[in-house]
Parts: sequence; structure tokens; C-alpha cells
Amino acid sequence: MDAPLADDGGLMLAWVGGDAAAFATLYTRHKGPLYRFLLKTVKDRAIADELFQETWSRVIAVRQRYRAEAKFGTWLLQIAHNLAIDSFRRQRPQAGPAETEAVFARQAAPEREQPEHALSDFELRRRMQRAIASLPDEQRTAFVLRMENELSLEDIAAVTGVGKETAKSRLRYAMARVRELVAD
Repeated sequence: MDAPLADDGGLMLAWVGGDAAAFATLYTRHKGPLYRFLLKTVKDRAIADELFQETWSRVIAVRQRYRAEAKFGTWLLQIAHNLAIDSFRRQRPQAGPAETEAVFARQAAPEREQPEHALSDFELRRRMQRAIASLPDEQRTAFVLRMENELSLEDIAAVTGVGKETAKSRLRYAMARVRELVAD
């Protein structure tokens, strides 16, 4: 592949121009990070699978309108994020305050007593997964975009459609909460 097409923006423009191999390269580069983002965002494999397919379908549908103003990865994750938000809205529980309180009352208290020995790698990873899963949606999204996808604050703000300071705040709270939960 030519050197100018090595970057994602160039690959996308080449694909728009008819180069099917350029799309194959983009898909190969971004399928793993995209799927991990969706799985950690929605926490349900079936929904993540659906959103993964829908994200690529949207990319295909709007490819003629693509502009290389933002990084392709940021643009792709923004599409996925918007689809995840739509999915959350469709599946929003309709429980009242009394029902919500009853559900929380039945939940077991988290185990705070842990042996005073070093955690194995597995235990540490498991704690990290639980900590990430317990974050509010906005914080979890910011955390995953930063830690998994290595996006900058500007890119996180662009993907989630908020200001840079809001993205920074969400990430800061998420990091503090994850540290606290992993340390417990």
C-alpha cells in the first residue's frame, strides 16, 4: 500500500474513491478496539455485537460524507458511542423510586474484607473489571476511551459530545473511583 494511504484518513478517502482493500485495512485495524469499547460500554455481548455491526453499517452508509477533520478512530468511536446511547435510551428501565429502593435493598453488600496478601494478576484484573463496570456510564465511557483506546481529552470530548473540561472531570472521577475500588 502507498505511504500516503498508511494513515486512517488516507485509507478512508481511498475507500471512498473505490479501493476496497483500504476498507479491509481500516476494518482490521479498528475492529478489536471498537468491539472492546462497545462491550465495556454496554456490558452485554449480544448488544455489543449488534452495535458493532450497526457501527460498521453506518460507516459504510455515510462514507461519502466522511471528512478527514478528525482522526478516523475518533470518528468511528463517536458513531459507536452515539449508537450505545441510543441503545441505553431504548432499554431504560421504567422502575419507580420504591421499586428501585427494593432492588438496592436486596443487593448484597460488597466484600470489603480481603486477605492481607498480595493479589494475583487474575484477582487484580477481576477487581479492575468490577470497578470499571460499576462506574456511571459517562465515567466508564471516558475511562475506556482513555485507557483502552488511548484517546486524548480532546478526542474523548469529541467522541462523547461534551466539552473538554467535562471529559476531564469525568475521567478524573472515574480514575479516582477505580483506584478506590481496586484498593479495597
